[in-house]
Amino acid sequence: MFKRETVRVFVLVSVMLAMFMAAVEGTIVATAMPSIVGDLGGFTLFSWVFSAFLLAQTVTIPIYGKLADLYGRKPVFVLGVVVFLAGSTLCGLATSMNQLIFYRLIQGVGAGAVQPIATTIVGDIYNLEERAQVQGYLSGVWGFASIIGPAVGGLFVQYARWSWVFWINIPVGLLSALGIILFFRETVTQRAHKVDYLGSGLIFVAISALMVVLIQAGTVWPWGSAPVLGLLAVFAAGSLLFVVREKRATEPVMPLEIWHDRLITVANLASLTTGIVLVGIDTFLPTFVQGVMNKTPIVAGFALAVMSIGWTLSATVAGRMILRLGYRRTALGGGLWLVIGSVFFVTLQPSRGWFWAAGGSFLVGVGMGLARTVFIVAVQSSVAWEMRGAATAANMFTGILGNTVGAALLGGVLNNRMTAYLRHIPAGQGAPLNLDVVNALLDPQKRQSLSAEMLRVLQRGLTISLHTVYWGVMVLSFASLFLIYFLPRRTKEESQ
Repeated sequence: MFKRETVRVFVLVSVMLAMFMAAVEGTIVATAMPSIVGDLGGFTLFSWVFSAFLLAQTVTIPIYGKLADLYGRKPVFVLGVVVFLAGSTLCGLATSMNQLIFYRLIQGVGAGAVQPIATTIVGDIYNLEERAQVQGYLSGVWGFASIIGPAVGGLFVQYARWSWVFWINIPVGLLSALGIILFFRETVTQRAHKVDYLGSGLIFVAISALMVVLIQAGTVWPWGSAPVLGLLAVFAAGSLLFVVREKRATEPVMPLEIWHDRLITVANLASLTTGIVLVGIDTFLPTFVQGVMNKTPIVAGFALAVMSIGWTLSATVAGRMILRLGYRRTALGGGLWLVIGSVFFVTLQPSRGWFWAAGGSFLVGVGMGLARTVFIVAVQSSVAWEMRGAATAANMFTGILGNTVGAALLGGVLNNRMTAYLRHIPAGQGAPLNLDVVNALLDPQKRQSLSAEMLRVLQRGLTISLHTVYWGVMVLSFASLFLIYFLPRRTKEESQ
């Protein structure tokens, strides 16, 4: 019979496995996407594969965070893992892009519980000094898993089938859930609860409307068209009603009072902007390396994995830097490296080779490892236990909201820029090319059927379009550094 006390070492291993699964998901799919598009088609739906997952994850994070404070971390975490693994299984079985997008939505519903609740569990079982160090280790595990993920994804795509990039989650998730069930014990005060499902529904509607606008406007619909204006009105109304609802709800899904803390507000806003930066690299770098540079999925995966090496190294030392230099100085260093790394992508050219892209990935990873570790440790140190789940979830929410908006926004930028470029390229009888032609560029076999001139034209268009995306990444890197400057030097926990 297992002991009733929490066995911290086994709980930490289980949390690390959950982080591993989340990290693999974050990079392995991006590595496989060119092959998925080549197999299933639907380049115009490229962004939705990421956006659907991120939307579901974003909306459910505050729900899971609140449920974890009400009912305990363990049952919420296990539920999230089960749903995530069900979605992963279905994704590998998808036979069309529309099916894959729907299954990714299911996967995202489960993902909303995995990373934030795992991080909250660590905040519960370790004190401040231990927490800074352990959070650094967790970020390091995330980074290490991200190194393996793109490489394994490249191997699956090149020598097996892309379905395995989803199915690899199954054994890892099962081991993680089993460890939490057996070795994590918590005491939760039982009382009547009222979960704010209405608030969750309002934020879901608002973000969904915004995402559709960002992806579709300028390509499918003109910016001034009725659908775009109507969806923008839905976004504005949904956001306003969400704030009103959270002020009145007995147990709001996102307590607004936590935003009165300057540290939490700045950390969350910076998580939002760095989330956009991160998805801009994760989502589109493999497409550049494979589609423009004609490299294999393995090479593309490695170029992306280098980001995780930088993340791992910096996150490992971030805990010690926080204790020695403080939150603000450590985060400022991270913000500076983000800006420097974004310069590499703005100046990326096929002639520079994939090493240049890998260098930029590494520097962005260094910045992420420092800044993100500061954000989560600082937020958890600013609230009491009964608010820690909601505060952690709010920080995760804003970070993944950045991923969600970034995938939609930057995907829309890519589609708009590529559409404008192709509009001036005649195809056959003088008719302009459309975005579907990019499907052939991303499929190694179909690419061989393209003429040398058409290949050159398409690769030039993709280069120009992705450079526009990377300029957006650079602007958001500067915005992140600006926000970090306003972090306070000490948390409430340190001041007591």
